[in-house]
Amino acid sequence: MIKQGLLSLLLLVGSFSLVHAQPDRWQQHVKYTMHINMDVTTNRFTGRQILEYTNNSPDTLTQVFYHLYWNAFQPGSEMDVRSRELGKTVLGEDRKGNPIRDWDSRVRDRIEHLSDDEIGYQKVLSLSMNERPQSFKVQGTILVVTLDKPILPHAKAIFTMSFEAQVPLQIRRSGRDNVDGVRYSMSQWYPKMCEYDYEGWHPTPYIAREFYGVWGDYDVDITIDRHYILGGTGYLVNAAQIGYGYETPGIKVVRPDGPNLTWKFTAPNVHDFMWAADPDYVHLVRHVSGGRTIHVLYKKNIDLLKKAFDNLPDSTKAKYYQMDSQKYIDENDRRWTLVADAAVDVLPYIEKRFGPYPWKQYSFIQGGDGGMEYPMSTLLVGPSLGGAFHEWMHSWYQGMLGTNESMYPWMDEGFTTYAEGEVTAWYRKGKGQEENMNLPVNQSASYRSYFQLTKSGMAEPLTTHADHFNTNYGYSISSYSKGAMFLCQLGYIISDSLRDRTLHEYYRLWRFKHPNASDFIRVAENVSHVKLDWYKEYWISTTKTIDYGIDSLWEENGKTSIRLKRVGQMPMPIDLQLTFQDGSTELLYVPVDLMFGSKPAEAGEGPRTVFDPWPWTNPTYIVQSNHHLRDIVRAEIDPTQRMADVDRRNNVLELKWQ
Repeated sequence: MIKQGLLSLLLLVGSFSLVHAQPDRWQQHVKYTMHINMDVTTNRFTGRQILEYTNNSPDTLTQVFYHLYWNAFQPGSEMDVRSRELGKTVLGEDRKGNPIRDWDSRVRDRIEHLSDDEIGYQKVLSLSMNERPQSFKVQGTILVVTLDKPILPHAKAIFTMSFEAQVPLQIRRSGRDNVDGVRYSMSQWYPKMCEYDYEGWHPTPYIAREFYGVWGDYDVDITIDRHYILGGTGYLVNAAQIGYGYETPGIKVVRPDGPNLTWKFTAPNVHDFMWAADPDYVHLVRHVSGGRTIHVLYKKNIDLLKKAFDNLPDSTKAKYYQMDSQKYIDENDRRWTLVADAAVDVLPYIEKRFGPYPWKQYSFIQGGDGGMEYPMSTLLVGPSLGGAFHEWMHSWYQGMLGTNESMYPWMDEGFTTYAEGEVTAWYRKGKGQEENMNLPVNQSASYRSYFQLTKSGMAEPLTTHADHFNTNYGYSISSYSKGAMFLCQLGYIISDSLRDRTLHEYYRLWRFKHPNASDFIRVAENVSHVKLDWYKEYWISTTKTIDYGIDSLWEENGKTSIRLKRVGQMPMPIDLQLTFQDGSTELLYVPVDLMFGSKPAEAGEGPRTVFDPWPWTNPTYIVQSNHHLRDIVRAEIDPTQRMADVDRRNNVLELKWQ
């Protein structure tokens, strides 16, 4: 028998350990050392890579796999064929009656028409492990290596590789000479070891979408024409020999002689390395708290900007720039400067809401084909604040909380879309730019897109692999919009405050790890003390929709009874708000039985009555109010509109008394 005082102490210690324990899931580790020589006349480079690979798994590895992403940019590649096949799907018609095809507009059939000097490739010339040559074969965008000796559990191996590559004409994310004329957007540019985790190897072919990488450290030397300015992942360690705005103020830059410069970067604890280069980059620098730096690099080529202005419709020229190209150029400068300044403004809010940013810099770089996230940096095709905030928030939901994006794109893009909405709304409010948006605030665009998807008949479960969606349309709305709604609706189920605590706890427990959907759900359950496996099942694993309605009202013995009905197939808890003749309100709250708990009262909701759980099997449920029926002027299910009810017409009942 344990004495009562000792028992209490043990329970306290046990509770503390439960709250503060870190998930124990092994991860592989990499350390890349790369030396790159870039020829800007041929758009080709040679490279030497030394990779220290640590097998932290309990498994013996007889094979390894590398990504050769740029092999996708060749006629007949899987990316090329898949894009052309999806383009055969007709989504509808435009206003002129022309078919709307399910293209990724950036890819379409462009790969099929690339010439030999426009394609991309990565050729491995030699590969050894621990100084022993290894046999390998290329399968599309994957290098398959059969090891002559296995890598034992908890052992290290040193892979040495020489390779050459040709930078493709910019098609998707990476490449040269994008729509803005940026010379090099160097993402997915080197042979990269595939991830091996508790599920095994992930040699995912590069078809179109997302990525998954091994955390580690990078030392990258890039030799290139001395007139080019670089930015990207990592810290520039020889800034005094490079300059271009990277040097410490007051330091005299002494560049070596010769036609080229060698840029030396180091990047700690990242799972990828991106860089971009252009001779016309303007480099803006902002310093923020904690000794951190914001870099913005954008292309300023007057001739290209004037050409872009000339291609604008006359109505746009007149409305925004008074037909003056210089005003267009000045506005471009202003908007990129705004990106730099806004980043400084929003960082304290981001860190308060989502957790500290752990690196000492972040770079916003013009390049690529839209917006694409990489560790410590992003490529942006233009100076959109929404795009900048979105890609920066990927530093949390991809850069630190590294889900397998191919398997869980909604946890990557969806969580980031949610965070982008919150950051954008905070920034606009601070600038006096609040918008009159429908509830739920900050996420209304996601709800609208999701409702359109449900009506289209093209919805697929969020468990679908990113590359295996039947349509680009379905993938985009599912991953971005429905993924964002997962978090917004979680606030409806457990309360916004507990949802926010969940995100902090998720960050604390799982940063620099590879969490999956079940890991997130367990964090939310531990924070809220509510069961949420049903929510994951319905919202993630099915396309079942939510639809609740008010069936009828009547008065008995001086009390009002209200029958609610579940029309859709997905069960949910219910907030029913009654508004009375005198303007007061009452919230009637009904948890769903699968929760085995309930949501706490939320700030500002007024008086609340909590009812017994609604069994998910039952299509109707009756609640009661102590008010007379004639006291009620309005009854509304989910007044905050956080629940993704696909038909809100039956959510509200107005009672007009004579």
